[in-house]
Amino acid sequence: MEIAQLQFLVAEAEPVQRELLAGLLRSLGAQHIHTVPDGHAALLAVQGAAPPIDIAVIDLALPGMDGLELIRRLAEERCRAGLIVVGAQSGDILFSVETMALAYGVDLLGTTAKPATVSRLEKLIGHYAPANSPAPVPAHPEFTFAEVGRGLQAREFDPFFQPKIELETGQLKGLEMFARWRHPHHGVLGPAAFVPVLEANGRMDFLDWSMIEKSVAACRTLHDQGIPISFSVNVAPGTLSHPQFVGQITACLERHRILPGYLTFEITESAVLQTDPHFLERLLRLRMMGFGLAIDDYGTGRSNLQLLASIPFSELKIDRSFVDGASKKRALGTVLKSYLGLARSLDRRSCAVGVETKQDWDFLQGLGCTYAQGYYIGSPMAVEDVPAWLAEWREFF
Repeated sequence: MEIAQLQFLVAEAEPVQRELLAGLLRSLGAQHIHTVPDGHAALLAVQGAAPPIDIAVIDLALPGMDGLELIRRLAEERCRAGLIVVGAQSGDILFSVETMALAYGVDLLGTTAKPATVSRLEKLIGHYAPANSPAPVPAHPEFTFAEVGRGLQAREFDPFFQPKIELETGQLKGLEMFARWRHPHHGVLGPAAFVPVLEANGRMDFLDWSMIEKSVAACRTLHDQGIPISFSVNVAPGTLSHPQFVGQITACLERHRILPGYLTFEITESAVLQTDPHFLERLLRLRMMGFGLAIDDYGTGRSNLQLLASIPFSELKIDRSFVDGASKKRALGTVLKSYLGLARSLDRRSCAVGVETKQDWDFLQGLGCTYAQGYYIGSPMAVEDVPAWLAEWREFF
C-alpha cells in the first residue's frame, strides 16, 4: 500500500516533538496524520478511527498512560495497526520494549531512539504489511469418534508432504508428513477436523499408525523413482510409548524395504518435558536403531537446557512464531539466533518452520540454519505431486 493511502497516528506529549514527527511523515509522503498528546487519547483514537489507523507512532513517555501500558492495552484490544515506538531511553531498554511488545502479540514495526530520522522511519514503515481479513475457516461438522474411525477404516486418510530444504545447498533433504482426511462429502480436511476427537478418546495411535504405514509406503514409491528422500512423521507420545512400537515399526520398514535412517519421528517440545526413564529409554532405543528424532514446535514449551540436552534428538525444529518476520524484527531475530546457537552447541541440526518469504530465507542462510520449511518453498502435497515439484524447484534454485 502506498504511504499516501495510510492512516497515521502520532502520540507524543511535547508539541514541538509531535509536530517534528508529523513533519517527517509528511516528508515521506504521508497525507493522513492524526496527532494526540497522551496515551488515553491515543487509545481512543485507535479504537474510534474511521478509516482505521494503519501505523501508530507512539512515544514511551506519554502522560496519563505511558507507552508500555498503551502497548498492553492495544494488545488487549487486538489492535491491528503497526506500531513504531519512539523513546529517549538507551538501546537496551528499547530492545526490551521490542521483546515485550512481541510477547503481547502486537504488530511491532520497530523502535527508534530520539530524535527520529527520516531514514529510520522510512525503514520501519517499510516493515508494514496491511492486515488481511482472516480467510473464512472451511465449515465442517463436528465429527464423532465413530465417524473418524470409519474414515480411518475406509482408508480415507492420506499423508501430505511438505519439503524441507538444506539452506546451504538448496537441496531437498526431507519431507514432513501432514495428515489429511479426504472426506467423501466435505473434501480435504485438516487436523482440526479429526485430531481433537481422537485425542479426547485417547486413540491418536489409530491415526499415527495409518500415517506411518502410508508414509513409509510413499517413501518406497519415491525411492523407486530415484528420489531417495527421508521422511518425518509426527507421533503422539502415547504411540511411541506402546510396548509393541519398536516391533511394529521394524516390521513396517521391512515390508517396504526402507532403512531406519530414512525416517524421523517428530514429537512436540511439550511432550518431551518429562523425566520418565521408560520414555527416555524408548527414545534412546530408536536413536540407537538409526531413526531420527526431532523436537517439534521448539520455543513454545518451557524446557530447561539440562533436560533438553538429555533428550537424544537429532534435529531441533524452531516454531514458526519465531521465524516468520524475524528478518524485520530485531527482538524476534535475537531469539531465533539463540535457538540456532543452542542447536549448534548441542551438535544438532536445526530446521526453521514457517519460512514465508525470500527475506526469511536469506536471513536464515546468514544465521547458519541447517534446514528451512514453509510456504516459500512448498505447501504440503500428495506424494504423486512431489516429483513435479522437485523438478520445478531444481530449475528455480
